[in-house]
Amino acid sequence: MAADKKVKIKLPLTRTEKEDVYVSVNGRTFLIKRGEEVEVPDYVVEVLRNQEEMLATAMEFEAQAQANAEL
Repeated sequence: MAADKKVKIKLPLTRTEKEDVYVSVNGRTFLIKRGEEVEVPDYVVEVLRNQEEMLATAMEFEAQAQANAEL
């Protein structure tokens, strides 16, 4: 991982999301501060993107389960 491609990101700071975000990949850890632009390896961005996709999938599943329970 000596030549990691770096990417600038800025995680949003919201009323409900204020804490820093912890990411760990293959023994390397990152604590990303919300509301500030930071530079991280591209694989960290991939992990964050996957997290968002899985959260959206889980929320969709929960909504469908609740709709089915109301029938």
